[in-house]
Amino acid sequence: MEALLNPHHPRYPSTPNPAGPAYWVTPRHLAGDDGILADRITGLLTEAGWTSWTTARSTWLFLSPGRLCGAEWILTDNLFHLGDLPVAWQVSARPTADSALAEWNAYFTAGTPHEAVADFLLAVEARTDPALNYDGPDAVLNALTALGWARDVDRPETTAWDPALSAGFTWGPTPAEIQDADPRPDLMGWQAWAEPTFGAPYQWAATFSPSVPHDLVAAFAASLASPAPVLRRTLPEGTEGRLITTPAH
Repeated sequence: MEALLNPHHPRYPSTPNPAGPAYWVTPRHLAGDDGILADRITGLLTEAGWTSWTTARSTWLFLSPGRLCGAEWILTDNLFHLGDLPVAWQVSARPTADSALAEWNAYFTAGTPHEAVADFLLAVEARTDPALNYDGPDAVLNALTALGWARDVDRPETTAWDPALSAGFTWGPTPAEIQDADPRPDLMGWQAWAEPTFGAPYQWAATFSPSVPHDLVAAFAASLASPAPVLRRTLPEGTEGRLITTPAH
């Protein structure tokens, strides 16, 4: 599968040229990241008081004030892919500040709507214990179906689709590269993706390791499925006829 991505991503986030028309766009899950996934998330984390530094791999690492959560911009590393797309953000959480290993990890590729990534991080930050899981997988599926997505006919307990079948959310085995503190094999984790037309390259993908609390995944799912329009200056390739746009005046 060939991903239609700009090969010249900046080493560090930079704000794109604001010139050109702006549009209010729906549905959100096909709106893309407007080329500002780095800027929006780094801005959010900086305002929330997360500390940051550049790593030896030229990635950009953020650490929450309580030192329980981390978020790393790893697109510059360009070694980890989901659905043939490079992972841009990796988010993790530890049970205690002195824990050597992360309890769980979440991964978001370039192109993931930045609003959904931001809402996931806000949910993570709001938790005093982000490594603990309180809910079952229905929390995620209920968040989606409440906003018009439908459970899969054959797999209603694990999978939901948007009304146009252009994006999916499923609970199942995750890729071998996904890191989690629980070493047991065959654990289930959440995966989400957008495929504007059947057989086309994925527009974006997100994967949550098995120990990511379901309520945090539900925050990402609810944001992704939100009917509220989002502002965009750049519309993703391959979404012709799939997006509703209104000029922003």
